[in-house]
Amino acid sequence: MTGTLMQAGVYRGAGKVDVERVPVPSIGEGEVLIRVAACGVCGTDIKKIQHGFLPPPLILGHEMAGTVAAVGLGVQSWKPGDRVVSFHHVPCGDCFYCARELFSQCPTYKKVGVTAGFSPAGGGFSEYVRVMPWIAERGMVAIPPDVSFDEATFVEPVNTCLKCVHKGRVTAGETVLVIGQGPIGLLLMLLARLQGAATVTTDLMPERRARSLRLGAEAALDPSRPGEVDAELARRTDGRGADVVLVAVPNPALVADALRFARPGGRVVLFAHNDPQMRMDVPAAPLGIEEKELLGSYSASIALQAESARLVFSRALPVAELVSHRFPLDRIGEALALAARPDGRSLKVVVAP
Repeated sequence: MTGTLMQAGVYRGAGKVDVERVPVPSIGEGEVLIRVAACGVCGTDIKKIQHGFLPPPLILGHEMAGTVAAVGLGVQSWKPGDRVVSFHHVPCGDCFYCARELFSQCPTYKKVGVTAGFSPAGGGFSEYVRVMPWIAERGMVAIPPDVSFDEATFVEPVNTCLKCVHKGRVTAGETVLVIGQGPIGLLLMLLARLQGAATVTTDLMPERRARSLRLGAEAALDPSRPGEVDAELARRTDGRGADVVLVAVPNPALVADALRFARPGGRVVLFAHNDPQMRMDVPAAPLGIEEKELLGSYSASIALQAESARLVFSRALPVAELVSHRFPLDRIGEALALAARPDGRSLKVVVAP
């Protein structure tokens, strides 16, 4: 396919993604070329695009699924026609951080191993991506024939959410509060329920609260109503507060609220607070006196790769119900705008090259 052009959504600066024709990536020894069938729009993509955190040009998109189009010399595990999911980060497995299962802090993990051209940035907002050898070896997962590409795009985000739930040490019988019921918040709620926890959720949008209840939350509350969340948690926990609070909304003001909602000795896990320019003002007493834990969870864990795939492929998680909109690649601007400013009807937005 050398010399062939493909369509891609190219990030050209803060707030700007243009549909362009770019070369199909060439692959080398140990590499795989994937024809992208679907790519979910992640909140991290939106932050990078809106705020211009990275220098252009780039082709973003990392929640990708598709079909192997070609393989390089020496590739044994994959062949053309295989339906696959590809992660874009894989750790080395041997360093200080990998030994402690802090995979997202591994220097190798921080290198993006999938590209559609320009500097590697995932590349899923394009027709084809080149998968580099260390990802082809350990970061690709076969999709069963009865699973759609849209469903398969959830393997990576489910992994990140499962990591967050594990980071919060959620166990059966606990009460878990999930702040925000967008696609990530709903996944966190569903995963906490699978651990045997009772789940209470909040969201400003009534449609999302209704969806949360349909998917199994025991209560879905409007955080704009003064005292409602505190009262519901007190009623359910003999006045203690939530055992775990999972924060899926990137608002620094919510951190103090989350600490208030947690019981003494409880855990607060920040999932969405990954903006490098964000600052938080956090009261000291909940941490220093009430011994509450404030934790962060970022990206995926290779130790959870098989389990996240199983949860998606077995439909233990109803991920198909979370896809609300599907856009062709030439309408990526509409897809990104909707994901950045969701309405009551929108949840997960998928781009289909």
